[in-house]
Amino acid sequence: MADIDITTGNEPLINRENNRNKVFNRCVSHQQDELQSFRKYLRWMCVDHSSPWTAILSWTMFVVFTLVVPAISHFLLACANCDSYHSRPYDSVVQLSLSSVAAVSFLCLTRFVSKYGLRRFLFFDKLWDESETVRRNYTNQLNTSLHIVSYFVIPCFLAMSAYKIWWYASGGSQIPFLGNVILSDTVACVMELCSWLYRTTVIFLVCVLFRLICHLQILRLQDFAKLFQIDSDVGSILSEHLRIRRHLRIISHRYRSFILCLLVLVTGSQFSSLLITTKAYTEVNMYRAGELALCSMTLVTALLILLRSASKITHKAQAVTCLAAKWHVCATLESFEIADGETPTLVARNINNNKGNDVITLTESDSDDYGDEEDDLDNNNIIPAYAFSTISFQKRQALVSYFENNRAGITVYGFTLDRGTLHTIFGLELSLVLWLLGKTIGIS
Repeated sequence: MADIDITTGNEPLINRENNRNKVFNRCVSHQQDELQSFRKYLRWMCVDHSSPWTAILSWTMFVVFTLVVPAISHFLLACANCDSYHSRPYDSVVQLSLSSVAAVSFLCLTRFVSKYGLRRFLFFDKLWDESETVRRNYTNQLNTSLHIVSYFVIPCFLAMSAYKIWWYASGGSQIPFLGNVILSDTVACVMELCSWLYRTTVIFLVCVLFRLICHLQILRLQDFAKLFQIDSDVGSILSEHLRIRRHLRIISHRYRSFILCLLVLVTGSQFSSLLITTKAYTEVNMYRAGELALCSMTLVTALLILLRSASKITHKAQAVTCLAAKWHVCATLESFEIADGETPTLVARNINNNKGNDVITLTESDSDDYGDEEDDLDNNNIIPAYAFSTISFQKRQALVSYFENNRAGITVYGFTLDRGTLHTIFGLELSLVLWLLGKTIGIS
């Protein structure tokens, strides 16, 4: 997939003469804008609903590869008389799990694109009010996201292709519905692989798009953190944070049904897989359960993409409270030290690397130990206090109180998807797993 160009013919994507009048503020999409390559990707995936003909093709491909082919494969290729290597006792769980998650993903993607349009759904219509760094990084991330989908899909497809080719080539199917066994097996194998490729790509596409939108909010929060480094007023900081919180609520509202459905379906699929593989006298090997294991890894990976993206943006959004509190402390200490007249200022001591115990700073060796864990929002660096001359103590204190009582993040019907929530989900599911194992194989 070629990268998305940031220019459209002779029309630049970013007008350098007037930063407020960007091409990003177009609300009506056209075929030659910055989403051209992404539209080609959707058209190639047969999930494009920009015209009636492409919508009909999209629904046809969905019905064929998500419903018809898996049903025919399960009922006609069950192979009840096959040996232990070619029998497929877990095929029903595999087909139901993949098809149900793919159906939810397709319906959500269709609803998003049809209701909001690509530009509005991907927040490109809001980028005109962002900095140039945010715009360029988000556009680059869009190109990267298209590659990320292939990074997850291609390994799964290659593994499934190897399994299906072996299964058909070694005599797993002998149904000459086209008059010739070899031709029939070839067509059946190709249709099954296309169905697997279609379903997994749709699932990962919706999850990666959620990751892309969350990455935009991370870029905004990183840009927002810079307001504490300059002589900003409380009103501008408050209005910018309210705008970020509004976008996070929009994302939560759009994706909450999908996140909940995916969590329930993947959890049900994993418990069903665990239940049927831990029955007494059940033979589990790579030939019989390989397809089930690959399906489980695919669904769990897609769920982890969603939960990790949601928890990451929630952690970043909640780190603003720590940043504001540190900004307030630095400004307060600086104002008292300026009034003292003889005590070196906080910023001066930080620059001169004073080793006194009254100020805590990060030395160069300390910061090296943290590596990538340090960022603009969650770090231990002293903030240069520019605000004490223009912002009163009461205003700063009111702003900190606002951040403490208005924590932003991704929510699902009122439940914030932060690290604590993920730990709770993991604890509940682990308890259910141990209970199920206790009922099947006797773990107490």
